[in-house]
Amino acid sequence: MPNISRDEVAHLAKLARLAVTEEELDTFAGQLDQILDAVAKVGEVAAEDIPPTSHAVPLTNVFRDDVVRQGLSQQQALAGAPAAEEGRFRVPRILGEEQ
Repeated sequence: MPNISRDEVAHLAKLARLAVTEEELDTFAGQLDQILDAVAKVGEVAAEDIPPTSHAVPLTNVFRDDVVRQGLSQQQALAGAPAAEEGRFRVPRILGEEQ
């Protein structure tokens, strides 16, 4: 017996603002039914004595500590720029003259 009906799929599609055909309703109903069956099987396996986990193996933070250090000076930053003008990066105009 299917877990989800065509009407429910149509309702979900409407909520998601998706335009679906009659053929797609049948296809999606079958696919969603398979997904719901898979989720139900996982729910059967889960036991009270097994703690929830997000990863199969323990993870540790591999990030290094933040270290405050001197940044680039204006001249150093502009040294790698293709074009600079009056101490600033020069970029092509993207707005029309009305701006």
